[in-house]
Amino acid sequence: MTVENQQTVEGEVPPVLPEGIDIERSLEAILMVADEPMSVITLASAVSAPVKRVRAAVDALVADYDGSAGGIRRGFELREVGGGWRLYVRPEFDPVVADYVLAQNPTKLSQAALETLAVIAYKQPISRGAIASIRAVNVDSVVRTLLGRGLITEMFTDSETGAINYGTTDLLLTQLGVNSIDDLPKISPLLADGAEGFDGDVR
Repeated sequence: MTVENQQTVEGEVPPVLPEGIDIERSLEAILMVADEPMSVITLASAVSAPVKRVRAAVDALVADYDGSAGGIRRGFELREVGGGWRLYVRPEFDPVVADYVLAQNPTKLSQAALETLAVIAYKQPISRGAIASIRAVNVDSVVRTLLGRGLITEMFTDSETGAINYGTTDLLLTQLGVNSIDDLPKISPLLADGAEGFDGDVR
């Protein structure tokens, strides 16, 4: 049986690493650009490595970032969320990062960002896929921008689909000058049929 035809129990990936590959550094690079939590099987497919080897590499990265092996504890961590792995800022550094992001980014949002923010505000909690369906465009970069500005946050991960659901933050309420999302103006009168683009309950 050739390497190409062999399979692991948990995924169809070659059981032998390509020559010269550094699996931990490769996984690290992929996780740096991942927008969603990545399962071990997905990571294994990405680096063409056995699931068992990737799982061990993920554990090694977690220990490395935590400083468990005698190294320096990093300001970020590799966390398992919703059945997948993703890099996150450690909670104790959230205020520092939030202050930096808000100071470095201009306050004006693009039209696309404002439209996406409106969808999230009126339909929260809502997944990225649902936002894209409503706006009929890819919203990945816009959602990242809104997260970076601290205007929206990850509320929870759907246990069935693994999709992250987003909602607005207190910072948005402060900038809008309202006490709660319920204080936002009703949009039904502004829509042609009172529901276009927003199925279900519409404020």
